[in-house]
Amino acid sequence: MAVTTAQDMVDIYLQAERDLLEGGRDVQINGRRMTMAELPQIRAGRLEWERRVSAEARRGRSGHSLAVFR
Repeated sequence: MAVTTAQDMVDIYLQAERDLLEGGRDVQINGRRMTMAELPQIRAGRLEWERRVSAEARRGRSGHSLAVFR
């Protein structure tokens, strides 16, 4: 499966979390096998990709609103 966006990675990490939490013994992310013991690393990876998605969404916007007083 070709991953093309940060959102794709978020989705992969979310599915890996679900699989482990639903009783899966291990999951594979980009060819790397991970177990329940690595759930904190999976969550950290998801948070990093969520930050990237958020940054992409903000790109080009200053984050500030401008008020016009007349």
